[in-house]
Amino acid sequence: MFFSAQQNTSVLDLQISGAKSDKGVVRILVFDSENGYPDQLELAVKSLTIPIVKQKCTVKINDLKPGNYAISVIHDEDSNGALNTNPFGYPLEKYGFSNNAKAYFSAPPFSKAAFELKSEVKTIQIQLR
Repeated sequence: MFFSAQQNTSVLDLQISGAKSDKGVVRILVFDSENGYPDQLELAVKSLTIPIVKQKCTVKINDLKPGNYAISVIHDEDSNGALNTNPFGYPLEKYGFSNNAKAYFSAPPFSKAAFELKSEVKTIQIQLR
């Protein structure tokens, strides 16, 4: 008896816009739970560093299983691997989240940035703030 292997991954087409300049890179973290969200690299299911062209970037992520995810993004202008902040903790570099969830005094909760990814191609647009 033969069983056909069914493709059990999805494609995420991520489009990021609103970078301040083409300097540095965009750093992307993809999480499948609240654990580590939004900035603990070692707990992200996917971590990407993408160059910026004309103040935007796009990337296709091809190996995510269907499920719920949330994405956090920073425009790391000085390529130091971190979101620069002032002494009061206010971000000096642009950032964003899936669903364009708004950050008020801290990152939005996972539930506000979460989206469902099925066995499909899903486009997510994030506008950096």
